[in-house]
Amino acid sequence: MRELSQRTSQFTDSVIRRMTRISNQYGAINLSQGFPDFDPPQALLQRLAEVSAEDFHQYSITWGAKNLREALAEKQSRFMGLPIDPEQEIVITCGSTEAMMAAMMTVVNPGDTVAIFSPFYENYGADTILSGAVPVYIPLVPPTYDFDPEVLEDAFRKGAKALVLCNPSNPCGKVFTKEELLVIADIIKRYDAYVITDEVYEHIIYEPYRHVYMASLPGMFERTISCSSLSKTYSITGWRLGYTIAPPEITDRIRKVHDFLTVGAAAPLQEAVIPGLKMGDDYYQSLRELYSRKRDLFMKGMDDIGLIHNVPQGAYYIMMDISEFGYDDDLKFCEDLAEKVGVGAVPGSSFFREPVNHLIRFHFAKKEDTLQQALDRLSDIRTKMS
Repeated sequence: MRELSQRTSQFTDSVIRRMTRISNQYGAINLSQGFPDFDPPQALLQRLAEVSAEDFHQYSITWGAKNLREALAEKQSRFMGLPIDPEQEIVITCGSTEAMMAAMMTVVNPGDTVAIFSPFYENYGADTILSGAVPVYIPLVPPTYDFDPEVLEDAFRKGAKALVLCNPSNPCGKVFTKEELLVIADIIKRYDAYVITDEVYEHIIYEPYRHVYMASLPGMFERTISCSSLSKTYSITGWRLGYTIAPPEITDRIRKVHDFLTVGAAAPLQEAVIPGLKMGDDYYQSLRELYSRKRDLFMKGMDDIGLIHNVPQGAYYIMMDISEFGYDDDLKFCEDLAEKVGVGAVPGSSFFREPVNHLIRFHFAKKEDTLQQALDRLSDIRTKMS
């Protein structure tokens, strides 16, 4: 048999999704893969039930149903402070996973270089490699996860064509300040490059932090492909609805890539999500308050147990330092944690390009009762992991 693709020869399965399977195997509380155990807003569920009896069972327009694009444009124009054109600047995708892949394939050619902040969501490197490009990683240095502008600029001096920017960041919860984003924007403009953003946690931000959209900065809309998802904002990770926002000439190319990747997102779900996009600012404030309570509950519980962790500024993840347990292999630690303690987590090494093996990631997008049960199990972690 002739050899298979060299491009994919170094791929593993997703460690995040693997940890869900391991959690299920041992009956562990799954704080690894980031999906809620509570329902979406009632308005979405009601519309979903109605849609099942209506005529939305065939293909939608390839780049998204017109009424969905219009509702999304109105909502994002309000939050981004930009006039978004639903006809020329939006593509509805099968989750932000496809949005990022379509954006990457639109921007880069084989052999190009793409800068990625590390730690990073595991898909970014894979997207780059699948596009035939080469990833170069820029460290975000724990515990504050700051970056060195000189190191970032050096990647562009050496020819990087694009930067992947996850803000708020998965896994570390960093929210990039406006000042940091302006530094990044200056580098991008100076080297005539692009930014591909992942902003799926745009509405999950903790005081006093604020989310600033890269595309909203001076001179950056034309250089930015804004990728996001409705999964986290409306607790519908299984609906797989994402989108890109970009200038018309870029969007036209994304639409062609999207067409040949997936044809289109699920038509009934596109219709059912529209009530969420029409919610007022009070919904997004209540979402922040909901996740603030969950974050504070989980952090206090970890503090009471004496577990060392960072303080996330956004998103719904927390990084725990496992140095005291004496493991050289953080994947083995997570497997033992699921089996012996009954709590699922993700090894930090799956997010870092650097040799980081002393961190694991929990998520807290769970009911408060679920989080308390996880904390109860973690309370004797030292006994069970010794």
